Amino acid sequence: MVSIKSMGALLALVAGGAVQADDTRQLVTLPTPAQAVLRQEMLGNLLAINEIMAHVAEGKLAEAGRVAEEKLGVSAMGRNRALPLEARPGAHMPPAMHEIGVSGHKAASDFARAAASGDREQALARMPGLTASCVACHYAYRLR
Repeated sequence: MVSIKSMGALLALVAGGAVQADDTRQLVTLPTPAQAVLRQEMLGNLLAINEIMAHVAEGKLAEAGRVAEEKLGVSAMGRNRALPLEARPGAHMPPAMHEIGVSGHKAASDFARAAASGDREQALARMPGLTASCVACHYAYRLR
């Protein structure tokens, strides 16, 4: 689980002007097919996060947990395995970038378990974990 303290530190960096006019994020060069797959995956993740938040707002925790696990959780890992190597983003990422992605899948599964239990407070406490890896990766890396 991502701690509130960690999220606060990251947000303080962003809000405190750590984002500069010069893009200091590490450039990651992926083959064009892998870039296209990664872009579609990220767009799908945004839709999934929005769907999860809507379910939580409606009090549908079990449904939020189901979406989190199926679309973002550990269950979603390896969905590009059948693609040709040049179309698999993970195979071309720096190890630290890949690990951030794995952490995101694990955080989504952590949220999914809390939501499935019906414990609203625990689910809400784990919601920042749904986006913490997204923020960390997009803050540290760029594709262009």
